[in-house]
Amino acid sequence: MKTRKRRLAMAKLYINPNIKKGTIHKELYGHFSEHLGRCIYEGIYVGEDSKIPNTNGMRTDVVTALKKMQIPVLRWPGGCFADEYHWKDGIGPKENRKKMVNTHWGGVVEDNSFGTHEFMELCKQLGCEPYINANLGSGTVQEMSEWVEYMTFDGLSPMATLREENGQKEPWKVKFFGVGNENWGCGGNMRPEYYSDEYRRYSTYCRNYGENRLFKIACGANAADYNWTEQVMKIAHPYMDGLSLHYYTIPTGNWGNKGSATCFDEKDWYKTLKQTLFMDELVTNNDNIMSKYDPKKRIGLMVDEWGTWYNVEEGTNPGFLYQQNTMRDALVAGINLNIFNKHCDRVHMANIAQLVNVLQAVILTEGEKMLLTPTYYVFCMYKEHQGAKLLESCITTEKIGLEKENMVPNLNESVSIDKEGKIHITITNLSLTEDYQIDTILTEAKAKSVSGTVLTGDMAAHNTFDNPNKVYSTEFTEAAITDTGISFTIPAHSVLALEVCLA
Repeated sequence: MKTRKRRLAMAKLYINPNIKKGTIHKELYGHFSEHLGRCIYEGIYVGEDSKIPNTNGMRTDVVTALKKMQIPVLRWPGGCFADEYHWKDGIGPKENRKKMVNTHWGGVVEDNSFGTHEFMELCKQLGCEPYINANLGSGTVQEMSEWVEYMTFDGLSPMATLREENGQKEPWKVKFFGVGNENWGCGGNMRPEYYSDEYRRYSTYCRNYGENRLFKIACGANAADYNWTEQVMKIAHPYMDGLSLHYYTIPTGNWGNKGSATCFDEKDWYKTLKQTLFMDELVTNNDNIMSKYDPKKRIGLMVDEWGTWYNVEEGTNPGFLYQQNTMRDALVAGINLNIFNKHCDRVHMANIAQLVNVLQAVILTEGEKMLLTPTYYVFCMYKEHQGAKLLESCITTEKIGLEKENMVPNLNESVSIDKEGKIHITITNLSLTEDYQIDTILTEAKAKSVSGTVLTGDMAAHNTFDNPNKVYSTEFTEAAITDTGISFTIPAHSVLALEVCLA
C-alpha cells in the first residue's frame, strides 16, 4: 500500500440513548459449519483418538476460542451439502456408518463420523443454539419428519427409541430448523412457486413435540432475486417463521475469477467494500417485500450465508474453498454486523460463512496449529451488542474511493445499550488514508467513563501459522469525555468498539 500524508478529518456521531429502536437478536452473530473442505473434519472434529487435544472428538483449542467469541447459534450440516445429506447415515456406531461422496465439495469420501450426536455435542460445548438445515432437495417428507422426532420427541416412539439406543435418552432442544437450502440452485433448481408448495408440504410434518417449538425457516433468495422473495412470501408466509437470504461479497463480481484474498490493490479494497455495502439495499428491499405479507414483522429475515468469497489459496483443493483473511475482511465483517444491527426489526439471524478453514473463517487450522483471523477479533469486539437495545444514531459521512463507480461512505456505525445501561458503539473506518476525529453528541445524557478496543493494520495484513499474531485487537485509550459526549480519533482502515458508561 502506498504511504500518503494524512489530514485529520472531522465527523460527528449523534446518539439518542432515550430512543430504543428494537432488540438486537443475539443470533445476528451466528455462524455456519458445513461439511465442506476442512471445516468439520480437521477444523472442528478430530475424533476421540486424535493426538490433538480434544473433548469427545472436538478440538479443545477451537472450542475454547469460539466460546470466548460467545457464538450464539451454529448452522449445520449445509449449505449445498444439506440437500444431499441423509441423517440416518450419521448415527449409531461409527464403524457401521455409511461412507458417502461429498459431490458438491471436492468429491471427497466422508465416513459420517460427525453426525447428529456429534453436532449436538459441539453445540453443548459451545453453549450455543443448534440450527439444523434439513434435506428437502433429495430427501423425503418422512425422512425430515423422522429427524425432528429423533431429536426432539420425549416419550415412546420409533425415533425416540432409536435415539436412546444410540446413547441419548433425553431429547435435545432444537429451535431453528431450515426446510431446504438454496433450492433455487444446488438444492434442486426449483422455481419459487414449486419450492413454496414443497415447503408447505414438508413443514407440515415437522412437528412440535412436548415443549420444543420449531422456528421454521424457508429457503429465501439468492442475492437480489426479489421475485423469489415475492412468490415464497405470497404462497407460504403463514407457514414460516423465518426466510433466509444468501449474499456473498465478491470483489470482482465474477464467480469465475473472484480475486485474491491477499494480493489486491487500493482499487480492489474499495470495490470490495462497495460490494459488501450492497447488503443494506438487499435487506431493505427484502424487508419491503416481506412487509406486504407480514406487516407486523413476525417473520424474521435470516441472512444465514454471508461473507467474502475469493479464489482459493494456491495449491489447495478448489472444492475446499480455503482462503486467507485480512484486514479487508475485518472491515467487511464490521460493516455487515452494523447493517444487521440497524435492521434488527426484520433481521433475526445472520450466519457468516464459514466457521473454520472455509471462506471468511474466524479460525484457521493446520494440523495441531490454530490461528485467529482478523474477522475473529471483530466478532469478539461486537459481542456486547448481543441482546442489547438498538439506539437511534447517525454519523456524518463523505464519499471516498478511487473510482466513481466504487465510492463508499467513509464511516459506518451502530450503537446499542445493554441491560446495565452501558452504551456500545461500533464503527468501521473504510478509508485507507484518513484518520477521523469523531465528536460524539449524547442527547440528554452525559458520559461518566469510556473504554474501547481497536483493530487495525495494513490493508492486506493477515495472520499466518509462522506469524499468528500479526493482526489482533488492542486496547483503545484515546477517547475523551466532553461536555456533550465523547471525542476520539478512529485510525484509517480500522474497526473500533467503545463502551460508554453514563453519569
